[in-house]
Amino acid sequence: MMEIKGKTALVLGAARGIGKAVALALARAGATVVATCFDWPEDAVLTKDELAAMGKQHQMMHVDLRSREQVVKMFREIDERFGCLHILINNIERGGMPVVHGDYSREINKDQWDLELDTTMTAKWLVFREALPLLKKVDSGAVVTLSSMAGIVGRSGPAGLLFNDGYSAANRAVSSFTKSWARQAAPAIRVNELMLGLVETRHAQGTKGWEVLTAKEKKSLLDHTLLGRTATVDEVVDAVLFLVAGATFMTGGVLLMDGGYLLGGEKVPEMPEGIL
Repeated sequence: MMEIKGKTALVLGAARGIGKAVALALARAGATVVATCFDWPEDAVLTKDELAAMGKQHQMMHVDLRSREQVVKMFREIDERFGCLHILINNIERGGMPVVHGDYSREINKDQWDLELDTTMTAKWLVFREALPLLKKVDSGAVVTLSSMAGIVGRSGPAGLLFNDGYSAANRAVSSFTKSWARQAAPAIRVNELMLGLVETRHAQGTKGWEVLTAKEKKSLLDHTLLGRTATVDEVVDAVLFLVAGATFMTGGVLLMDGGYLLGGEKVPEMPEGIL
């Protein structure tokens, strides 16, 4: 096990949902947490207050992670304050749901393709590139990148209502990054990916897309998932903490947490009697 207490952790997209839950969990485990926010200002204030209540050492930073200048500035400040980085939770994305946004050709979607790739792919790449020198200052550490099964299924099957083309392509690229980053960060820093399926606050309950799905459409998604349900945020947090602290001989790997969605499209047939 890698000890979390006393480590410095950067958690992206921490204003709400999964990012917030991970940031608070790491703080409870004794890490000093730097959390970032950009959208959702009211939620960001609540997260900032919750972190502050757990200790003055924690910090919330407002950063547009699509901007190289702002990312460089963020890591300069982290370096000046802490001198190194042990844990990076690369959790930032923007996925336009077809059931909400419709086709890219709509005028309201003129920036949607760029937004999905810039946020879901390019921002993660920028952050890791600037984080690596600080990560390499420590004897052991971990990077966990959150991605989506959209990188595998694309806009197909029941999930095609939730996963757009640009978002799916960006997530496929993230899995390629995972391999390269593990090579770059070795041997002291482990780099792994948590690939998510349908999770509350992300493509399931608590999202606008889930709200507008019909009961039949929701059932088709759950029927395609072997476990027959969506994941909770707490389950994702447990998986992230495992990759941070428990998976000490795992790097360059992808931990699939989709409840069996990718397997749910096929059934195992009854064994034939045979002809011999």
